[in-house]
Amino acid sequence: MSAAGRPRVLLADDHRMFAEALRTLLAAEFDLVDIVDDGAAMIDAANRLRPDVIVADITMPRLNGIEALALLRKEMPDVRVVFLTMHRDVAYARRALAAGALGFVLKHSAPTELVLALHAALEGRTFITPALAGDVLRTAGADGVSDPVAALTPRQREILQLLAEGLSAKQIAAKLDISARTVEFHKYTLMESVGAKNTAELLHFAIRHGIVAG
Repeated sequence: MSAAGRPRVLLADDHRMFAEALRTLLAAEFDLVDIVDDGAAMIDAANRLRPDVIVADITMPRLNGIEALALLRKEMPDVRVVFLTMHRDVAYARRALAAGALGFVLKHSAPTELVLALHAALEGRTFITPALAGDVLRTAGADGVSDPVAALTPRQREILQLLAEGLSAKQIAAKLDISARTVEFHKYTLMESVGAKNTAELLHFAIRHGIVAG
């Protein structure tokens, strides 16, 4: 909490104009401590600022919101995150909740639902946008088909996102401080894991499962 007793919120969204609009929406009840525009920056800011709750988009550069939350929870197990996304898909909601999110709100519902979701998260409760809540509950036990993304290692997911963002093996190698050969090895094990026959199919997989935006 801030000195005034207001909850401190970190916002992670790469759409700056939307983020600024959220600043206005939250100003009455919350202190916005920072706005960052990618998943890696979200992790850094969360560790540095220790906000009471994080509002995050799912599709962001460098590291998407769900992957960022999964990594952040290793350092901050009690971190509270509410996802605010345009993805009206129960699969995204289930992945977000499985990663430890306490809220899932659609962007077009933000004016009516985001503050409710934040208060729920601060109380340790889960808020799912009513538009998807029924579907999430109905499919909660229907895990006959496992999530193929969950089966990937953190390094594989990281490389998959960078490949899908258009980086070459050499660029990824430099970014992650590994060899290009290692990147290529991960790429081919990824293709085998998800059943992709080529790079284009790997990209379609990444888009279909919310690793990057289409």
